[in-house]
Amino acid sequence: MALIGKIRQQKWLLIGTIAAALILFIGMLAFDKSTNLIGSGSTTVGEIEGEKVDYREFSGTHEMLYSNGGGDGYSDRAYLWNFYVDQAIVKKEADCIGLGVSKAELLDLQFGQDESKLSPIVASRYRNQSTQQLDRQQLDQLKDIITNNKIDQMIKDNQLVADFKYRWAHQEKEIIKDRLQKKITSRVEKGMYTPSWMAEVIDLEQTQTVDMLYVQVPFDEIDTKSITLSDEDYKAYYEENKASFKQKEETRKVEFVALDVKATVQDSADVRKSIADLIPAFKAAENDTVFVESNLGSMDGAYVKKDALPAAIADSVYGMAVGNIYGPYLDGGAFKAVKMLGRKVVPDSVKARHILIKATDQATLIAAQSKIDSLKKLIEAGTARFDSLAVKFSQDGSASKGGDLGVFKPGAMVKEFNDVCFYKAEPGKVYSVITQFGVHLIEVVQRYGGSNGVSVAYISKDVIPSQATQDAVKDIAAEIQEQSKDIESLRKAAAAKGLTTETSTALKVNDYTVGAMPVGQASRDMIRWAFGNDQNIGDVDKGDVSPNIYSFQNQNEFYVNKYVVAGLKSIIPAGTPSWQDMKEEIEPMVINRKKAELVKQQTQGKDLAGIAAQYAVQVDTAAAISFASAFLPKAGNVEPKVVATAFKVDLNKVSEPIVGNTGIFVVMPTNKTNGAATGNIAQIRQQSQMSARGMARNQLIQTLRDHADIEDNRSKFF
Repeated sequence: MALIGKIRQQKWLLIGTIAAALILFIGMLAFDKSTNLIGSGSTTVGEIEGEKVDYREFSGTHEMLYSNGGGDGYSDRAYLWNFYVDQAIVKKEADCIGLGVSKAELLDLQFGQDESKLSPIVASRYRNQSTQQLDRQQLDQLKDIITNNKIDQMIKDNQLVADFKYRWAHQEKEIIKDRLQKKITSRVEKGMYTPSWMAEVIDLEQTQTVDMLYVQVPFDEIDTKSITLSDEDYKAYYEENKASFKQKEETRKVEFVALDVKATVQDSADVRKSIADLIPAFKAAENDTVFVESNLGSMDGAYVKKDALPAAIADSVYGMAVGNIYGPYLDGGAFKAVKMLGRKVVPDSVKARHILIKATDQATLIAAQSKIDSLKKLIEAGTARFDSLAVKFSQDGSASKGGDLGVFKPGAMVKEFNDVCFYKAEPGKVYSVITQFGVHLIEVVQRYGGSNGVSVAYISKDVIPSQATQDAVKDIAAEIQEQSKDIESLRKAAAAKGLTTETSTALKVNDYTVGAMPVGQASRDMIRWAFGNDQNIGDVDKGDVSPNIYSFQNQNEFYVNKYVVAGLKSIIPAGTPSWQDMKEEIEPMVINRKKAELVKQQTQGKDLAGIAAQYAVQVDTAAAISFASAFLPKAGNVEPKVVATAFKVDLNKVSEPIVGNTGIFVVMPTNKTNGAATGNIAQIRQQSQMSARGMARNQLIQTLRDHADIEDNRSKFF
């Protein structure tokens, strides 16, 4: 009681303490990058031309569109973000000039009978898989469902996927964006005009030609060790090309050491033993299918000829008795054992007919199966003819021929259909099978020829690094990481283990690949760390080494095949970087320039034959090369600097060395023709305008992106 009394006496102190703690807690959250309670940015993935993109909307749309797509997730998000960007900037431009898409136009774009007026989005997504033609029947069904408000009821009846309405709404946004973009682009294209004076200049450029002799010295012919670069060399090249280095956003480079995880000899021996230990049970198995599935093996029921078996085991396996097993044997990166399941005469070809009922989802599949079962009963009961039912019910091009598919060989049809025709069906009987096209009722009319085939089953296990092997490599990575306080010590620690560091290309904040590393969360985490977006670490300075060890695994592999220790090598700010920031990027070009200077010194006063002999190359010829094309056939590349020099140098004079795209060139023009007007100004104008309009069509949306007001916060969320 005394204690309670004291608390009551000090209640304002207690309340004050609690209030102060709450204020501190709220303040901490406010400045925490992961919550950012100040303002409304906490759930804003980005803002484009004043339109905010909310995290929940963005993630929900991504999940809806790509959850079953099998993509990597990162490129999908980049694609979706670009859609949001393009949609916003196209809408803004369209609003400014009074463009829109009416309801009637939208219906035409989605369901119009004139295929040329359909949106390319619809035309590409609603195609018959077998004919690759527009599936008009499916499109008409969708039109009926949407325009007659049947969506909710069909979702309730499980005839449409639950999120159909949202998927279709997103597709409508895509169609409208695409249509508006085309309208805007069309107006820009129409503004592209080539005046007569420009057409005349183009005419002269196309008719001016030069014949020349030249020597091409490949860059590799000059030993790089003989080249010494100074800061002045870098500065000179940088100043001449400064404008080309400007970048819109900050980039960073990561220097890292990658430790590959490879299976050891012991790992291989252990995998071989695991397969050998399974062989007795494999041989005794009463149900091969269950055993194979339980041990990650494979069998498909097909009967294959000897030449279809792996060459290394074909002789041994083809002669085995049914029930016998061959193995373990190494095939690629896996140990396997193969069991002989059976033998059968496989026809060389068959003549068959079918009835197809198409199915596009679970509901239509159930209906198709029911229809095929009914037709099967009619045929087996003898109350209806196969060909008559095919004409009436089959939903493919063979219907008019009574379902006749003619004569075909193994492999001509999809696997499920093929296996029924060649390994299961007996002439005169009917069989149903499901394929990607729907449900089929099949009758094999006649078999032709035949030879022995065998059915086999495999059990298999990949030779992969064991957990102990992975842990051993990770321990080495951890040792390197512990010794690396900065980039320089990272290099030394790697060298002590016989390893070298690599440097990534310039990375942007939303990139998701680092060098040759596979796309995945590890690559993304490394980039987030480099930009200070790892919430557990915070800001990063140049030279810092990440406290994390990044582990990588290839898609469909369930083990770590690489551990990476990374450091932040450089930060290149937005705008025009300094020559020091660009030193690594420009070094190859600076070296090539120095090589050209060396060639100039070594060839002073020599003719082309002497230069060619000095570098063990030949003197080549080029005839009637125009300034407009600048393509040298024997060099195999467009060389504008070389051709421009040939036009500039006097006839029969040897030029100074020129740094081209594929080597160092020395040229000597032997003949020049002055441009002569052809009089085809109208045709040249048309060609020039088509080229300019094509460039506008290809570059307009990127130009709009470059000038749009965009705040991109994706890196804080993903």
